[in-house]
Amino acid sequence: HVLPEYFESIGVPYRIVEQDTYSTVKRVIPEGKTTCGLCSRLRRGVLYRVATEEGATKIALGHHRDDIVETLFLNLFHGGKLKAMPPKLLTDDRRHIVIRPLAYCAEKDLARYARYREFPIIPCNLCGSQENLQRVQLKQMLHDWEKLWPGRTETIFRSLQNVAPSQLADASLFDFVNLENNLEAACSASSDLSYE
Repeated sequence: HVLPEYFESIGVPYRIVEQDTYSTVKRVIPEGKTTCGLCSRLRRGVLYRVATEEGATKIALGHHRDDIVETLFLNLFHGGKLKAMPPKLLTDDRRHIVIRPLAYCAEKDLARYARYREFPIIPCNLCGSQENLQRVQLKQMLHDWEKLWPGRTETIFRSLQNVAPSQLADASLFDFVNLENNLEAACSASSDLSYE
């Protein structure tokens, strides 16, 4: 009842969708394993379906800068990918654009603003409740880094906006196989010249 009351008080139309994704997650994921991956995919599927039903082409998500940096490290450490979450994304089926309006905001700034505006807080008893979650550990790692080196999280986030594909090792981004040393080619061409 917290959200309906809040939306009504500020005159915002809303639709609350209830769907039991939890029982699917519990049925599919073995006991003791992390449920986050499947849960997020199921919720994303519900969002895409409801957006289509509503005729919406944009879906706004609440991920902030710290979520994006944590996701970068999750993918680096556990997925072997240099991948995060972009502020704007065209879905694979090309039917929706996902936007993350809070992508450039630090979590602590959003928390402070929410307290200032007295936004209603809706606790989620499932997310983050499992033991030894990798995201929780990464959040702590970033927090520790930030204490030792203030501004580190912002610097990491800025690196996502300043990618140099030729300095990475992804052959789909840069053609390493056909890369030639033009200096070598120029030297061999000049060695064919004769001087009299």
